[in-house]
Amino acid sequence: MHVSLAGLTVGFFGLGEAGSLISADLASAGAAVAGYDPAPVDTPENVRRVADPRRAVEGADLVMAVTAAADAMHALVQALEEIPSGAVYADLATASPTRKQNLAAVAATRSLRFVDVALMAMVPGNGLFGASLASGPGAARYVEMLAPIGVPVEWVGNEPGTAATRKLLRSVVMKGVPALLIESMRGAEAAGLGPETWDNLIGQITSADERFIRTLLEGTATHSVRRTAEMEAAIELLESLGVDPVMTRATTERHRRMPAEGLPELPGP
Repeated sequence: MHVSLAGLTVGFFGLGEAGSLISADLASAGAAVAGYDPAPVDTPENVRRVADPRRAVEGADLVMAVTAAADAMHALVQALEEIPSGAVYADLATASPTRKQNLAAVAATRSLRFVDVALMAMVPGNGLFGASLASGPGAARYVEMLAPIGVPVEWVGNEPGTAATRKLLRSVVMKGVPALLIESMRGAEAAGLGPETWDNLIGQITSADERFIRTLLEGTATHSVRRTAEMEAAIELLESLGVDPVMTRATTERHRRMPAEGLPELPGP
């Protein structure tokens, strides 16, 4: 197996925090990387910075875009006519499946092999080598391109949006938990109970396993009326402490609907 990406030409859009790390890893692995970013950010090591996005994609085998979701379409169309037909276009933005499908449709007008890439690990500390998912018509080729250096990217299908769907379903929890912790700790701070509350929450979270999580879910279905009342009391507490209970209101509503909606089907243990 080769241990470098020598011979691979990469056009790279977006040299911010994540893009700078990923593009630098590609360049360090031997790929010829031309990067474009209109913002006054630093140029990653071994990346050739260009002032025109069209120059970034000249002769590219692979074009990668690491932008905000709102900027993903602009990143694609800014040099669309110059990207070589048949090149792989990988969009790494965290965006909805519909956005990914729209990008794929535009890419197809130039016979580009579109890839919906979902980054499943933090980029700081991992760079290109964090776990990711890839779907879309160019996904298999994308996996193949990065395989020589052991990039842990998993092919999850030929449909754009599949990778995004899998990531965003996880994000409901992974981004929801910090929001809940912030709300709880704001209340704890106002009540003068920060350390005690923190220790209790950390103990609960760090001891969690699948059995614990199943018990939480099943108990929610069984005791929804009592737990709705408990969360209504939590809303009252937070409001009395001057904390806007945004997340707690949503939790209360979810519990309130449980008798009518029930639990989703859970995979077998």
